[in-house]
Amino acid sequence: MKPVETRYARSGDLHIAYQVVGQGALDLVFAPGFISNLDVQWEDPGYSRLLTRLSAFSRVIPFDKRGTGLSDRVDAAALPDLTARMDDIRAVMDAAGSGRAAILGACEGAPMAMLFAATYPERTRALVLYGGYAHFHSCVMDRKALERFLDTADARWGSGATLESFAPRLTKDARFARWWARFERLSASPGAAVALARMNAAIDVRGVLSALRVPTLLIHRTDDPQVSPEASRYLKQKIAGARLVELPGSDHPIWLGDIDRIADEIEEFLTGTRPVREVDRVLAALLVARIDGAERLASRLGDRAWLKRSEDFRAAAFAATERLCARDIRWEGDRLVARFDGPARAVRTALVLRQAGEALRLPLAQGVHVGEIETGGETMTGLAVQVAERIAQSARPGDIAASSLAAELSAGSGLHFSARDAIDVEGHGQPLAIVLVIAEQHLEPAAARTRVQPSLDVLTLREREILTLVADGMRNPAIAASLALSEHTVKRHVANILAKLDLPSRTAAAAFSVGQAGH
Repeated sequence: MKPVETRYARSGDLHIAYQVVGQGALDLVFAPGFISNLDVQWEDPGYSRLLTRLSAFSRVIPFDKRGTGLSDRVDAAALPDLTARMDDIRAVMDAAGSGRAAILGACEGAPMAMLFAATYPERTRALVLYGGYAHFHSCVMDRKALERFLDTADARWGSGATLESFAPRLTKDARFARWWARFERLSASPGAAVALARMNAAIDVRGVLSALRVPTLLIHRTDDPQVSPEASRYLKQKIAGARLVELPGSDHPIWLGDIDRIADEIEEFLTGTRPVREVDRVLAALLVARIDGAERLASRLGDRAWLKRSEDFRAAAFAATERLCARDIRWEGDRLVARFDGPARAVRTALVLRQAGEALRLPLAQGVHVGEIETGGETMTGLAVQVAERIAQSARPGDIAASSLAAELSAGSGLHFSARDAIDVEGHGQPLAIVLVIAEQHLEPAAARTRVQPSLDVLTLREREILTLVADGMRNPAIAASLALSEHTVKRHVANILAKLDLPSRTAAAAFSVGQAGH
């Protein structure tokens, strides 16, 4: 999905950031939980997947609540009540041209959504409340637990310390933990986080539940670490006609865990039809490109410079994958995953991406593999996807690593590979043989060895002829026209010349040819 434009709605004296995703028949306003950042959250594959699913049948309108993300901050000395915060939904709907919408409220967004539905029933089509509650202290934290949370936020905000409270199973995932720490920093400052928590602690909408007269779906994970499932069970008792779906899981954020199951429930509730996803098994060439050390680079550059650079790279990546006929493209945080009909196209795309990364000073490590995958809608799953990700993970910055199978299936493409150590892949019975892609301009051996003086004797007559034309400054298309050969054949000959003479580039080959002519 291409980058989504962030817009601003005016709510009193504050500016509220929002986005519009999709063009479905119904509007779905997404009121987020404790913290959010509309730009940063797209980096997480779960969030991207959730909004992709929801936007398939609706026009999704997510926003950052006042005091969070890209929206204006609030005065910690004069915290607004829930009624004032609820008005942000109205402001966003007005700005987005939405007269009536379903409201998806997640965690703290749920009481806000309920208060809006009670205040503006004519503008509320339905309520979807995920991990919601009516009374903070009885369902989320008692006063002592709140003070402990406030102390942690004040002392350790921005370090990822709150991950234990929201998704404890991911605390051992170093990559996600680093991203969560960055998500904290870009969603709120320490002072803003404390102010948000104090605002949430004042939430009590038990008095409006009996006034709700809109269709309501309640979704709660059975092992939610932040909000007890009893909170949604209470809401079911108090909201007329409410339907409760309890799902297994221990993640609190709606965009983590089994996202498709949540999206299925929401789609069926709002449209009356449960989605049926056809799953096909196909053989595909996969490319995974990851920005090595993305978190460190983002921290060093600063948010604005990092966002600009990553957006420029995404634009270049989309252009490259489109030009080389990628069948499927998706972003997962700092990684691109693309599917092609053949490995040669995947490798050539990787070469283009490496050049784009070098131009933007973004170190890329890439992996290519061929295997059977399952496709259903916009998903790509299967062991082959995991293998491609593992290959990319093993690659060093600047490297394009590939499985030996991908190299074998690229025979005749003019691409060159050099052997590398095998790697272990979970779910793969034996070590996987890996090769490195060698571009035409980078054909020097991977390992240092004694230099042997090159000689024209190792070249065929045709290769010598082409070398002479290279020395004359001719490019491959001109050489092909001059010798009545295909451009692909000329490219293969040039690659062979560089490999046989152990030369790093066309320029070096031209210099060598001129030197030989002088003898």
